[in-house]
This record gives sequence, structure tokens and C-alpha cells, in this order.
Amino acid sequence: MFKVAIRSPGDKPRTRKTEITEFRTFYGVLQEMGREMRRRGVTHVVMEASGIYTEPVYHALAGLGFTEVAVINPAHARALRGHKTDAKDCARLAELFECGLLRGSYIPPQELKEVRDLTRYRTRTVQARTSEIQRLGKALESAGIKLGSVASSITGMASTAMIEALIDGERRGQVLADLAIGRMRSAGKLADLSMALTGRFTEHHALLCRLHLDRITVFDDAVAGLEARIAGKAAPWQREAGLLISVPGFGDAVSQAWLGEIGPAPHQWFSSAGKLASWVSLCPGNHISAGKRKHGRTGRAGTYIKPMLIQAAWAAIRVRGRLQARYNRLVRRFGGDKNRAAKKKAITAIAHTLLKIAYQVLKSGTPYQEPGADFYTRRESPEHKQAWLERQLQKLHPGCTITITISPEAA
Repeated sequence: MFKVAIRSPGDKPRTRKTEITEFRTFYGVLQEMGREMRRRGVTHVVMEASGIYTEPVYHALAGLGFTEVAVINPAHARALRGHKTDAKDCARLAELFECGLLRGSYIPPQELKEVRDLTRYRTRTVQARTSEIQRLGKALESAGIKLGSVASSITGMASTAMIEALIDGERRGQVLADLAIGRMRSAGKLADLSMALTGRFTEHHALLCRLHLDRITVFDDAVAGLEARIAGKAAPWQREAGLLISVPGFGDAVSQAWLGEIGPAPHQWFSSAGKLASWVSLCPGNHISAGKRKHGRTGRAGTYIKPMLIQAAWAAIRVRGRLQARYNRLVRRFGGDKNRAAKKKAITAIAHTLLKIAYQVLKSGTPYQEPGADFYTRRESPEHKQAWLERQLQKLHPGCTITITISPEAA
């Protein structure tokens, strides 16, 4: 059951009256509720976002000709403690929305909603596959098998062949011989491999490894199938996907996640890149009281797109260019390379920069052009550079007098 408040003109001039009704949550009842509201002259509808429970109500009302069906963040209309009931909530939402104090959230069209659902499911499937790989590694460690010490990945072709050989004990010697001929040409590497595969590998460990390998294969097939379906669903936005891929760190997975979560034209919903960053919660929050600025953490929104942008940021800083230079400057400012918190803050700032770049790329329709690793150096004026060097000398020698003489030839 849920409550509905309908505000309409009152009996006296310049007055409003609010009527509260109650409906059940069956889809047919929701459609009948929408038709009843249209018969009563309702033009605008507002509701609080409540996760998956919002979708049936929204879609039942979206096709009935309302001027606007808005879904708002519950935090923007939260009731005071001790004054919250469903009836008061719906009446307050109707009044605030009528006065223009609430704004609806971004709701993607059905085609992009399908891309969003598939990309989110792909993310969960990849996470489940990673968990299964970790369980496989624990099973090997329990048996004393140190495969991770000699192989970069325990799910690669060579590693899988080794695990299969351990499960089938009779094949272990043959697999070692094949690796010695094919890859492990060094006697030292072969000796390390032989030591890594020596442990108390029992039938129980063989059973666990077989179960984990089978599950990993199932997840691999599921991810491959999802990627094919996502590529087909995202085909109408190939141009926008191509623009996004031009951004450093963006690949097919990140660009498809962007299309599903934010859409191909973010400038139509967000007036600036800053507002989009706030919606994704990739900017620091404000916490100022009594003139004192306290630590403002990023919010919890952007559950799916924010991790993808962070992942893209880690990939972008590996390539020499503007983003790598910015990351190094930020790490030095926040505490240095040995400070993990400094690296986390810097990579979040790089993700914010990537979001602004992608916003501008889609808005302008022009692929990203790399400005070069000396982008920030070129922007510094000689006066600012000289002042910074003087401050550094003052820190090394407090109280010293610095005199700079520039010869006419150098000038």
C-alpha cells in the first residue's frame, strides 16, 4: 500500500486543498490510479526514489500523458524526526514540487535502461568470477601449492594446465616436461616451478579445484555472452561510444557503462560538468560550520559508474601525458608517493578530470586531443615559477636574502 496526495485549487481564492488517498501496489491498480489522476486534472507527478520499487510506479504513469513525472532524491525532502508518516510525506512532496523546490532525477529511456541493466549485471558477474578465483587461490594455498609465486595469474593457460595436472596426478610429470620445453627453458625457473607445485595436494583439494575451475568457466561464458548482448544494445550509439573511447583510460566496458548510467548526451540533463560530477559523487562534499571547513568526503552515489571511472583513471595515468603529469603533481601535493591516502585522493581527482573530459567530448562532438605531458608546465608563467623557487629557498634557509640578477644576454 502507498499514499497519494492530490493538490488542487481550494474553495476560496488563492487557496489549495490536499486530498490523500491510498492504493495497492499491483500494476493494474497503478494504471487505474494514473487514469483516475488524469480524470481529476493532475498534470505533474512527483515521487521519492525507493530503488526497484519505484520503477513499476514510474512506468505505469509515464505513458498516460502527464506533463512531468519526476523521481526525486529522498534526502532533498526529508522530514523532521518525529514528524514522518506516509501521508505527511506525500503531502509535503506535492507542496514542495508545486513551489518549484524539487527537481527530478535523470531517468534514462527504455533503450538505455536495458544497456544499464546489462552492464550492471556484467559488473556483478565479473565480481563473482573474481571471488571464485580467490577461492581457488585459497584452496591451492591450503594444499601448500605456491602457484601464485611463479605465475602472474592462476587462471592463465599455463596455470590452468598445472592445476589440471595436479588434479590428475599422473599428468603432473608430463606437464612439467612440456613447460620445460615450451616456456621454462631456464633450469632455475623449472626448479622453482617444481617446488611451487610440491605440497600436500589431496583428493579433497582436487575436488575443490575442480569445482572452482568449472565455476570460473561458467562465469567466463556468461561474461562473453553479456558482452555480445551489450554490444548489440549499444549499437545505436556507436558515434558516442567512439568519442568516449578517445578519452584516455576509456575502453569498451567503461564507454558502455557510461552510456547506460549517464547517457550519450549528458549536457541535456546536466548544465555543467560540475553538476554531473556532483551527481556521480566524484567531488568532495562541503562541510563548513562556524567559518571552519571540515573534511568533506565524497558521497555514496554513482555505485556503478564511479568504480568504472576510478578504474579508467588507473589505466590513464600509466600513459605519458597530461593526466600522468597531473597525477604526479597531486600526489606530491597530498603527501608523496609513500602516502597511500595521497594516491587515493589523486586518483579520485583524475577520475573527476576524466568525467569532465568525457562530458566535453560528448557535448562538442570532437574526439579528445592529448595536450602533452608538459601541459601544466606551459601554463606556468615565469613569474609564478620564480616565486615558487624563492619560497623553496626560503624554506631551506629561513631568513636569507635572495637576489636574482638576469643578464641582458639571457633576457
